Amino acid sequence: MSDRTKGETVSDSPALAIEDLHVSFSGSGGSGKVRAVDGVSIRVDPGEIVAVVGESGSGKSVTSMSTLGLLPPTASTSGSVRVGGVDVTTLDGPALRAVRGSEIAMVFQEPMTALNPAFTVGWQVAEALRLHIDGLSRKQALDRAAELLETVGIRDARRRLGQYPHELSGGLRQRVMIAMAIACEPKVLIADEATTALDVTVQAEILDLLRDLRERFGTAMLVITHNMGVVADIADRVVVMYQGKVVEEAPVEELFAGPRADYTKRLLGAVPRLRPRGDERTGEPAVAGEPAAPGEAALAIENLVVQFRGKGGAKVRAVDNVSLTVAKGEVLGLVGESGSGKSTLGRAAIGLITPASGTVRLLGDSLTGARGSALRRLRRRCGIVFQDPASSLDPRMTVGDCIAEPLVINKVGDRDERVVALLESVRLDPAVRLRYPHELSGGQRQRIGIARALALDPDLVIADEPTSALDVSVQAAVLDVFLELQARLGFACLFITHDLAVVGLVSDRVAVLNQGKLVEEGPRDQVLFDPREDYTRRLISSAPVPDPVEQRERRARAAELRAARD
Repeated sequence: MSDRTKGETVSDSPALAIEDLHVSFSGSGGSGKVRAVDGVSIRVDPGEIVAVVGESGSGKSVTSMSTLGLLPPTASTSGSVRVGGVDVTTLDGPALRAVRGSEIAMVFQEPMTALNPAFTVGWQVAEALRLHIDGLSRKQALDRAAELLETVGIRDARRRLGQYPHELSGGLRQRVMIAMAIACEPKVLIADEATTALDVTVQAEILDLLRDLRERFGTAMLVITHNMGVVADIADRVVVMYQGKVVEEAPVEELFAGPRADYTKRLLGAVPRLRPRGDERTGEPAVAGEPAAPGEAALAIENLVVQFRGKGGAKVRAVDNVSLTVAKGEVLGLVGESGSGKSTLGRAAIGLITPASGTVRLLGDSLTGARGSALRRLRRRCGIVFQDPASSLDPRMTVGDCIAEPLVINKVGDRDERVVALLESVRLDPAVRLRYPHELSGGQRQRIGIARALALDPDLVIADEPTSALDVSVQAAVLDVFLELQARLGFACLFITHDLAVVGLVSDRVAVLNQGKLVEEGPRDQVLFDPREDYTRRLISSAPVPDPVEQRERRARAAELRAARD
C-alpha cells in the first residue's frame, strides 16, 4: 500500500487531467509526421503522486512538456490538458505564462542546463516570484527566495542567494530548481527525471523533500522517471508508456506485484537488483570471506593526492592519500556520493589529471612521471567510457570516425575493418558508422563510447558512470554488452558509478570513497551485504529498491529511529 490510504476516495476535480492527447512532429527530410504521443490519458488528483515510466522514446517527456505548453511550434497536438479545469492547449502568450508557475510548474532533469549560468540563484528564484506577484519589490523577492531555499533544505540560504549555479553541487542545484518551481505554490508539480544524475544519498533527500511538499501543501505531482526504485519509493499510482501509448496503469503495489502488460513485465525484469552472488544452483547466498590473493595489477595507485585551488587560493583535496589496485581481468566498482572524488581518481588513473603526490602504475610502468611518447604508449593501453556520450563524441564526426580516432592517433592500419568489428562487438549494425552521433539513441551512443574505448585492445578500461542516464531496458542491454566483452577480452576495469545495484552486477570487488578518502574496500558481497563502515551502510540504506512494500517498511523504520533520537 502506498502513502495514500487504501480505499481513499478519488477527488471529483483532478489537479491535472490529460485526455486523449496526441502529439506529432514533422519527420526529417519531409518524411511525414512522427507520432510521439498517441491517445494518452492521465489523471492526477490533489495530493497524489503519479509516476510515468517507460523507455527512451516512449513519449514520457513529450507528455510532460505538453502540460506547460512547452512543445515547439512545429508540434501538432490534439486532445486536452486541463490544469485546475483550464485547458492549457488552448492558451498562448500572457494567459499561458500566468498558468506556468502559479498553477503548474516543472523541475527539469538537468539543473545545470536549466539554470542560467550568468545569474545568481537568488536572482533566478526572485525572478520567478516577481513574474507572478505584482508589486513585489526586489528586497521582498529576495527575502522570499531565502525562505524558499530554506524550505527545500538548503542551509545558509542567505549566502547561497549570491552564488552562481556552477558553485553548487548537483543536489543543491536540484533543490534550487524545486524552490523555483514551488515559489508560487502551484497545485501541480511535474518532476521530469529530477533525480536521474544524483547519487543515492542526495536522491533520497530529494524524494523526502517531494513527499514533504505533498504533505505540507497538498501538491499533486507527475513524476517522470526510468528509475523503478524511485517509483517504488514515492508513487501512489504508476502509468506505463510504450511507443507513445499507455499500456498499463495501476496502484504502485499492484503493478509491482502483478504486472499485466508484457512490456511492463519486461521493464521490471530489466531492473538490476542488489542481491548476494550466491550459488546459482541452490540460491544460497555466497559467504563473504577474505579477499583472494591479488594477481598482477593492471592498475596500482599508491598514496594518491589530487588537489585543486578553492576560493581565496586555498587548496582543496579531491583525492586524499588513496591507495588501491585493480588486478588483470578484474572489475573494481568505485562508489561514493557526488564530490567524493570518484571521477577525479579515474581521470588521474590514466593521466588526464596530474596528482600533487603519489604514484600511478599501469601494468608495472609508472604513469606519474611519464611524458611525451612514453605517456602516449601507456595511455594506449587504457580506454575510457564517459558518462555522457552525447558530449564526449564529436558532433562533427561520423560514428565511424569517432571510433577510429584512437586508431588514427596511434597510426594503426586496417581501420575500416577494425571499426566494423568493433561495432559488431557492441551489437550495432556496421552501417551506423556513416551516421552522426545525434542521429542515434542514448543507448546506441553509449555503445559507441564502449567501442571507442576498446579500439586499441586496452588492458585497463575506466568506465565513469556509463549507464547513469539510461533507462532500465537500455541500461540492461548496455551492461549485457559490457559484461560479455569484459569476459571475452579480459580487460581490467575501474567501474565508477553511484548505482549500487549496477555495482553488484558488474564488480568483483568494491571500493568506497568519502570526501576523497578510501573508507572501505573488499570483495563485492562483503562490502555490499556486510559493510564495516557506517558511511557504506548509509549509502546502501539510501538506495531505493524496486519493491514498494520494502520501501514503506524502510521509511517506517527510519521514522522510528528519528523519533527515538528526538
